Amino acid sequence: MLTLLQRSLPLLPLTIAMTLTSISITSHAEDARLTAKQSDPQTLGWMQGFPPPADKLITQPSSNFFSFPKLRWTVCHIRELMPTTDVSRGIGAPSKLSYELDKNIDAITFMPTNSKRPMTWKQSLDANYTDGIMVMHHGKVVYERQNGCLNELGNHAAMSMTKSMTGLLAEILVTEGKLDDKALVASIIPELKNSGFGDATVRQVMDMTTALDYSEDYADPNADIWKYSEAASPLPKPKDYNGPNGYFEYLQTVKKNGEHGEAFNYRTINSDALGWIISRTTGKAVNELLSERIWQKIGAEQSAYMTVDAKGTPFAGGGLSAGLHDMARIGSLMLNKGEINGERLFPAAVVDNIEAGGDKEAFAKADYKQLTNGSYTSMWWLFNNPTPIYAARGVHGQTVYVDPAADMVIVRFASYPDASNGKIDPTSLPAYKAVANYLIKK
Repeated sequence: MLTLLQRSLPLLPLTIAMTLTSISITSHAEDARLTAKQSDPQTLGWMQGFPPPADKLITQPSSNFFSFPKLRWTVCHIRELMPTTDVSRGIGAPSKLSYELDKNIDAITFMPTNSKRPMTWKQSLDANYTDGIMVMHHGKVVYERQNGCLNELGNHAAMSMTKSMTGLLAEILVTEGKLDDKALVASIIPELKNSGFGDATVRQVMDMTTALDYSEDYADPNADIWKYSEAASPLPKPKDYNGPNGYFEYLQTVKKNGEHGEAFNYRTINSDALGWIISRTTGKAVNELLSERIWQKIGAEQSAYMTVDAKGTPFAGGGLSAGLHDMARIGSLMLNKGEINGERLFPAAVVDNIEAGGDKEAFAKADYKQLTNGSYTSMWWLFNNPTPIYAARGVHGQTVYVDPAADMVIVRFASYPDASNGKIDPTSLPAYKAVANYLIKK
């Protein structure tokens, strides 16, 4: 039997799928660690030199390249470690972002959750190991910072924010009448008829209220997540491996456990299933449709890319890497309900449906302490607030945070040592609200 460490070796899909869990990817999660400044990859000299010194190399396996502090370099260099496929921006000129920087934002003060010690916005960025952050208000950039492994020319791992891009594509198809969210999965993907997904509706997959016999207990070496990760790995399989190969083959092995629709269960395999549904419906891979419907039309500065399995299937649950400016354009697209640069990319009802949120009772059963009274729909997270606030979220601190009432978008790339967003929500969510309140009062 493989040990937990052995099973973790080739598993980038696992690494970037693990979001909002209480288990850290890193091996030193609870140990004393380097600060953001001390662990800056440029300061540490990772992968510098021709060739880099042996003690500065970052290579396979993932237990190496996603260990802290190496992960602070890795999040900007996924393509150098794993096979990928493009999300093309096309050949048109990028749109120009408008700037009206506000130097006072750094000094905005807030009180972190369950703390009696105030913190400034600037302090929170280092506390959360921020690699890049942009705040947009009334359509203009009012704050920007990129450091560590990231600059204007680079891409950063979006982690599970990928799910929200997949969910957005599905919601567009549903709203346009091209995909029936009440249809059973098996009616679209016959290969899943005998799996746990077969009698789930498309909507239940989109909202992750499927009831599946699938464990993401990272402390259990026999959990299903490891089998999924072995199947999803694009690297050569061991000679004695006889399991499924790729995302689609693995999904066919998942069984049902309980009744669909009763409870929210955050499982990355739902995103992979949704990616398959999208591809079977449109005849296009997720990366191709994301390029066609979104990336080529937002005035993107850079093509994004997605990791793939051994058969070239893009990882719909966590494989995206993109530039900070382009993710800010995604936020603006959502804030303006499908319009950007004077062009409508999809019906406003798409965002209206997301803003309406999901089943709060089903979501409450998952017991997310920092997201009480929130919900989840179309693979976007909804926060408890008098007016809608929603976000794409990914491990290690990734977010696209949209606050329509404040006419504000915040995009953050980060490389926090622990995977769980629950570790940094206490210093992130109050900071976002403090900036929103400041901007509203301006």
